[in-house]
Amino acid sequence: MTSSLKTFSSPRNRIVEGLSRAIGRDKVVDDELVVRVYARNASYMEGLALAVVFPEDARDVSKVLRYCYENDVKVYPQGSASELPGSSIPVESPGIILSFERMNKIKEVNVVDSYVVAEPGVRLVDLNQELLRYGYMFPIDPASIRVATVGGAINSGAGGMMGVRYGTMKNWVLELEVALPNSEGTVLRVGCKTMKCRQGYDLVGLIVGSEGTLAIVTEATLKITPVPESVVTLIAFFPDLESLTRAVVDVKMRRFDVIMMEFVDDVTVKLLLERYKFKVVGTGHYLLLSVVTSPESSERVIASLEDILKSHGATGIYKARSIEDAEALGLFDIRRSYYPASIKIASETRKDPSSRIFVFVEDISVPPSKLSEALRGIRAIQEKYGLPMTIGGHIGDGNLHPVVWVEESDREKLENYRRMVEELMKLSIDLGGTMSSEHGIGIAKKKGLLMELESKGSLKALEYMKAIKRVFDPKNILNPGKIFD
Repeated sequence: MTSSLKTFSSPRNRIVEGLSRAIGRDKVVDDELVVRVYARNASYMEGLALAVVFPEDARDVSKVLRYCYENDVKVYPQGSASELPGSSIPVESPGIILSFERMNKIKEVNVVDSYVVAEPGVRLVDLNQELLRYGYMFPIDPASIRVATVGGAINSGAGGMMGVRYGTMKNWVLELEVALPNSEGTVLRVGCKTMKCRQGYDLVGLIVGSEGTLAIVTEATLKITPVPESVVTLIAFFPDLESLTRAVVDVKMRRFDVIMMEFVDDVTVKLLLERYKFKVVGTGHYLLLSVVTSPESSERVIASLEDILKSHGATGIYKARSIEDAEALGLFDIRRSYYPASIKIASETRKDPSSRIFVFVEDISVPPSKLSEALRGIRAIQEKYGLPMTIGGHIGDGNLHPVVWVEESDREKLENYRRMVEELMKLSIDLGGTMSSEHGIGIAKKKGLLMELESKGSLKALEYMKAIKRVFDPKNILNPGKIFD
């Protein structure tokens, strides 16, 4: 890493000096160790950059983009780098990382008009803490909610545990202020602060999920929603996947207002319960179910849900009449522990102490009616390649997150992992689903995007995507190498 950075020492000095003149030396950091920290993401991918730039407002971003456009410098926007497919990693040089951690202000909360205005560096957990004062919430809740930022969630099109009711980021962005890479560093607003808005083509929808390849978000107006008056929660364990998925379908067909429906498979439950002390215990596949209700109807709804679960062979049923009760009883613990526990389990399997463990989180979706078939297929693929795997996910909307780990020094298993991922993506596509649900494309899913478009006879769509990219970013300086080549 150090030798590579020295190769760029001359242009690096020139670029650092130019950016420092544009926005101030205190906003440009070129210390190699600092840059290296910012040049990696949550799945251990690492890139190469010349500096990290910390803008403090839209004017700074405009000046940075103008300089980079005029000097052909690549720009890699970054929130907290908690993404997984490599969408924030610098891959082409010379380039800078544009960090938004100093643009972290919540500018306005408007309950009457149902929106909040926030800068891109605001963390989602902080946003919700502020909204809670008004009895409102922003319902996009990825697993990384404590570190994930507004800008990162917009760029990745994030979802989360409440996606079964509230969808993903594309459903919650009203208006954006963005900066463009051109000789003026143009700053413009797209969208409206009203719930209904027609401005020709939907440029807000185009930017959400674009992974920072089209424009730089400097401010966002987001829809907000009241915190539900009452939410009941149940968890249960099922002896087989067919029973669990039948219960899921049954609950959805009964018109319950489901806000969360989460799943962890039996292999993973066993591993978790062997290693950790939870307040709940059970055997089999874990299902978490939260339903919006009213205080007056909560007992009736709990009884109805319990009857449905039991009718499909559920055992070890736990019930809570509020989110606070569910937290106190530990009903969320198995699901929330899924990813961190997978990482810990993976680290315990390391044979070579000098070798890193790579932990990969997949992100496929299938129609909920195809869940049993998908889960059987995932386990069959795992057995074929002999790699360790845990499985969990947002079963209510068919979004599954198999977690696989491989030791860096084991080249054969790394190659097996790559082949395994291709088969997982193909499985989801063949079942009428998608190979990327809420994590984005980045570097890791580019082949999957081609597979999915080809399966639909829609490879032509890639040409339109590339044409749109050229309109927004004619010099290809914004997050190049992502989504497509």
